[in-house]
Amino acid sequence: MTTADVPEATAVAAQQAFLAVREEEALDARPLLGGGGPLIDVHAHFYHPASPRAEWAAVNAARLRAGERIGITWHVASVLGTWGLDSPTYFASPADVTLGNDVMLALQDALPGRVRSYVHVNPNFPDHALAEIDRGVARGAVGVKLSASRRADDALLDAIAARAADGGLPILHHVWQWRRRDWPMQEASDGVELARLAARHPRATFILAHVGGGGEYRHTYHAVADVPNVVMDLSGSGVDRGMLDAAVAAVGPRRLLWACDVTIETGLAKLRALDHLGLDAGAVADVRWRNAVRLFPAGSFPGLEADA
Repeated sequence: MTTADVPEATAVAAQQAFLAVREEEALDARPLLGGGGPLIDVHAHFYHPASPRAEWAAVNAARLRAGERIGITWHVASVLGTWGLDSPTYFASPADVTLGNDVMLALQDALPGRVRSYVHVNPNFPDHALAEIDRGVARGAVGVKLSASRRADDALLDAIAARAADGGLPILHHVWQWRRRDWPMQEASDGVELARLAARHPRATFILAHVGGGGEYRHTYHAVADVPNVVMDLSGSGVDRGMLDAAVAAVGPRRLLWACDVTIETGLAKLRALDHLGLDAGAVADVRWRNAVRLFPAGSFPGLEADA
């Protein structure tokens, strides 16, 4: 398989898997694991045959199968280059960034009723990053994904943040919950650094990624509590008791977004925990989907705008 074949091969496999899952679900009378009502996962990922995972198609199929069983209405996803195969995941080359985005856009085209695409960019290549944003938006992308290629408060991110603000595109930024040292193969950021970028770009919306991804999430909550254009996604494998309670206390339910990242089972655990935080039905709906509809460009989630 050539590199040029990768996006179509990924999309075809995902489309076939999704159709098979839909047939299975049509025969399954059990209630959805995630309860009723819309549900948007704002932090999802897919894989492809040019990544290190030989089981890439099965992993993608598993996400789609779990999504249907839980009741995920939309997966808002990104592909981080070749996931380390040809260039480092967090320092992806321009060619790998473009390939990953091509895969993601092909998946969006193949599954137009379930999948929305971020444009992943590497700010170490600023001209390429801006060109990718423009190219992705022209193809229907609805947000920008920044990983750990540069500290969040680095000046190289300013042009990207400005371009995203002009297009009304939220920026999903990979964040460590209190980074206390440097880590190899990434320039990880924490909430303090993302807050500095957000303060420089008040017109942009920043989604602080995976508060459950490990580390001291209370440090993050304090860092962004008074930065209104930073919202937090609840993804990550951590499911500590009190994590969601403290998030609600710090920023309120209008600044929280349900998400899974790569561990959908812990996303489901947090979804169920939402019903035990003392929130009213409207606040739970905000976290499940309404906040996402408000933050992403109009038309990103057909059929949900009128209800938000």
